[in-house]
Parts: sequence; C-alpha cells; structure tokens
Amino acid sequence: MWQGTIQNVLCIGAGYVGGPTMAVLADRCPDVRVTVVDVDSARIRAWNSSSLPIFEPGLDEIVRRRRGKNLFFSSDVAGSIQKADVIFVCVNTPTKQYGYGAGYAADLQYVEQTARTILQNATDDKIVVEKSTVPVRTAKAIERILCSQGTQGMHFEVLSNPEFMAEGTAVRDLLEPDRVLIGSRETPAGVGARRLLADLYARWIPRERILETNVWSSELSKLAANAFLAQRISSINSISALCEKTGADVEEVARAVGMDSRIGSKFLKAGVGFGGSCFRKDILNLVYLCRNYGLDEVADYWESVVRLNDYQKQRFVESIIEHMFHTVAGKKIAILGFAFKPDTGDTRDAPAIFVCRKLLEERARLAIVDPQALENARKDLKGIDDGVEYDEDVYRAVEGAHAIVLVTEWKEFLDLDFERIYSLMEKPAFVFDGRNLFDPDKLARIGFQVFPVGKIKRSTL
Repeated sequence: MWQGTIQNVLCIGAGYVGGPTMAVLADRCPDVRVTVVDVDSARIRAWNSSSLPIFEPGLDEIVRRRRGKNLFFSSDVAGSIQKADVIFVCVNTPTKQYGYGAGYAADLQYVEQTARTILQNATDDKIVVEKSTVPVRTAKAIERILCSQGTQGMHFEVLSNPEFMAEGTAVRDLLEPDRVLIGSRETPAGVGARRLLADLYARWIPRERILETNVWSSELSKLAANAFLAQRISSINSISALCEKTGADVEEVARAVGMDSRIGSKFLKAGVGFGGSCFRKDILNLVYLCRNYGLDEVADYWESVVRLNDYQKQRFVESIIEHMFHTVAGKKIAILGFAFKPDTGDTRDAPAIFVCRKLLEERARLAIVDPQALENARKDLKGIDDGVEYDEDVYRAVEGAHAIVLVTEWKEFLDLDFERIYSLMEKPAFVFDGRNLFDPDKLARIGFQVFPVGKIKRSTL
C-alpha cells in the first residue's frame, strides 16, 4: 500500500517540537515540501517573520535558509491536510487540570481535535505520525477516530515517532540524534508506512540509529526515557542534601559515581531541581497509567521522583530565608536566570517560578535577569509582580541587592565581574548558587557568603 517516497510532509502544531523538527527535516530533504500549520495565527506570523517565536541555537539560520523554498508556515489547515502524504501531530499534551485524572493524566483533547480535523479534510490515504508525547495506546484512540465515520476508501496508518530532542540543543539533537524511534502496527500496511518514514530519516541519519518497533513500545519508550532522566536528577539531588549535612561535596561524589561505566556521568548535576514541559508531566502521566493498571507500587516509585524534585526546590528557598537572618522582607534579591535551562526562552515549569513566588510571598523585592526569558517571566509572575524588576543588565539588577540567587546556568553569567558586583551590593552579600556554576572559593575570597548546592558554605566570616 505504501510505496515510493514521501514528497509532501505536514506538521500540525508550530511549537517547540514542530517548528525545529520540520525546519531540520526541510533542510536535510530539500526536495520534500514541508508545511507547518497552527490554529494560532500570531504564532504562524512569527515563524514567517525575522523574529521567530522560540529561541534555539542554530534554528534561525536553518529557517531563513529553507523558508519559502521547501519550508512553509501556514494557517491553512484544511488545504494542507489534503495535500500531505504524511501528517505529524505535534500538539500540546499538558497534564489534565480538571475532572477524572486531574493532576496526573495527560489531557488529550488537542490530539483528539487534530485527529478529527484530519478525518474531516483528508481526501486520500494518509500516514499520521504521533510526535507529541502521549500515553501508551493513544494510537488506538486515534485509529478509532479516523475510522469512526467510515474512510470512504481512504486508509489511515498511525505511527509513533516520539521526539528525543532537548531544548537548548534541539537543532544538534535533530541533526545527530542518538536514535530515531518509529513504531507501527505489525501489519503489512503498518510495516510499510514505518519503513517509508525510516527511509526519509535515513537521508541524514545512519540506519543503525533508526529503531523500528511496535507502536506500543514506541509510545511507552518516550515516557520511560524522560522518567529515567528525571530519576537521575532527583537521585543526585537527594545526595546533595546529605552532602550539606556531612561536609561531603556533591560534585566529587557525582564524579566518583559517574566514573563507574555501569552508571555514567550524564544527568548527575545537582541543582535546584528539574523543570521544563516534559519531565514532571510525563512522570505524572506514567504514574497515572500505572495506577490505572493496578500497579500502585510502581506508581509510588515514580511519583517519588517528582516529590523529591519538589522537596529540592523547597529546600533551596528555605536555605535562602534561613541564611538571610530568617527574613527577606523588603530585601532586594537578584535572580539570575528564569528559563528552565540555558539556551532557551522556555519557562514552562521552570524552578525559577517556584523560587520567585515563594520569595515574593516572603515580601522580598526581586530583580530578574535572563538573556531570553524575560517576556515569559512577566507572564508567569503576572498579578504578583508588584515587587519585581525585569532587567537584561546584571550589574543594574544587583545594585543595592542583599543576595544573588542563580537559578539558570547561562554561560553569560560565567564572565561577570564579581569584584564590581560585590561593590554594588548590600553587605553581607549572599550568593545562593542553585546550579553550582560559580567558583565558591573565589567568591568567598572577594567577601561573599556563598551557598552552593550539595556543598558546605563558603565564607571569610
């Protein structure tokens, strides 16, 4: 049924996944027409402008190179569906905030709406690809929707092709992925569609990195991968708490542990906690699935990863208040970094949101600095930001501040003149390094009271 090559690709959803993924696909396959559609016309206008709606290193160059040639951003959803051979579904799947499963289950309303839109507008056979992170067996639900009114001679094949890119390194991850995972039904039509998509990726990715599996394994692999990564962060953060009590250094412990080839060193960086749109959401989704299947012990295990992350953020804030003489009321605190990680403007579930809200509850005054995320920071703190300044200049932000709180490890912060910063701050001047970015001994020699994560306090006093 599925023969030849893919000529026309459509992506429904122009967000952090759809935009970069399709830009790289268009760049690597210049003979394939790639269209990205979204119901948000403002977002489409941004993709067609000189100021893209998201920041990713290297993305702007690729979009400018391919846009108008074989990469198009459009609001014509219906017409684009009719022309497409393959349709990628890259819509949001947030944690459900209402009704049954609230706080845990994935909200699949946008996936369902997309499937219904495809059904209403398709005029011939389509390969529909789940790119969004979804619960295992979502493909079955999509199949049922696509076949709910009779296909009138059309055939829809649903594949799972989860994304494994990381924000901040998305372009590199898409160009040189560790693996590409494609899942399908083990039917002749399913295997044929799967191999057709694999052939498209093989135009720039080695075949040995393209894994073909059944659709359920593919769907679950994405949830499992994010759960494992978050688990490592919570594991080292749990050790950081013990290090602070015992005098051990969490970076030395992480180095010793990570040199074990069975463990490895990646994702063993202690800090204020993980954030972003994926880890928490996907683990809670996994917890919900486990409870739904009666696997309560398994659910409890994975939920503990999220609880530990919440504890780490709370512990960090409590340390700030405790060491600043048990009150931050009226004191100016400079927040360095608001994005959930460096090299992105994304602030979804960023630890900085929790930290800032808690400090504002304690009546602190905040000056927030971030190279890319200030606009999102304003949105995240809207309504509670009477005592907040937003600034792109670190030295202006720290003037008159009692403390610096580093939440995001932007490389720009490594080149700061801390002698100058110290002279601008109130004394004693505190530094709470939530990512262990700075040299604590160097700062202590200048005169700062330094509180890293998982290490003893550094001070000349």
